Amino acid sequence: MSDRKTMIKELIEMQRKFIAEEHKNGIDAKDYFNPESGSVLDGYREAYMKKAMALVDEAHARVGSKR
Repeated sequence: MSDRKTMIKELIEMQRKFIAEEHKNGIDAKDYFNPESGSVLDGYREAYMKKAMALVDEAHARVGSKR
């Protein structure tokens, strides 16, 4: 499996876990942007953004463009 497909699968899995948490307990904007240490959302935004931007960078590299 290509790195691109792996990255996409990882992002989708992160989204599934986020949605499951949202349905189970709800997610307040405060908890999303400033989560408590050790919570389900602790580090989520940063990790998701890092993976998403790696995917964007890979796509630009593949077609020879820049962001």
